[in-house]
Amino acid sequence: MSKLAIVLAWAIAVVVAAALGSIAQTWINMNAIEALGTDVGLGQRISATLHDLKMFTPLYAGLVAAAFLVAWIVAGLLSRWQPVWRSLWFTLAGFLSIWTMLAVMGQALPVTAIAAARTTGGMLVLSLAGALGGWLYARLTREL
Repeated sequence: MSKLAIVLAWAIAVVVAAALGSIAQTWINMNAIEALGTDVGLGQRISATLHDLKMFTPLYAGLVAAAFLVAWIVAGLLSRWQPVWRSLWFTLAGFLSIWTMLAVMGQALPVTAIAAARTTGGMLVLSLAGALGGWLYARLTREL
């Protein structure tokens, strides 16, 4: 597999994980606003989702890209040790890299920079988007 194909697969995984994470972040925030007693209609949710895809996703994608770079090294090494579990390694790497990134940000910054990461449920949803990105990368880069 060419290096270009590997980089392209990594970029696709980053975009998918970041876009799904952004959408989840928006809807978690909209649910929090509704919990305060404010009605949030579907139109407002869609508008906020599109806004966040444009404004939040690029920044979040940079964070995801960095997290995936480190995680893919570890998953790649584990895949050499147990190649049968390659998809599992990259899926776990995607999940754990996002979880770790959010946890480190939560400890390093005075406020939670990503509102959805304020709860375990939010961190879980964002990390699941990372897991999907890891699984997708493994599928795109599998040897045929």
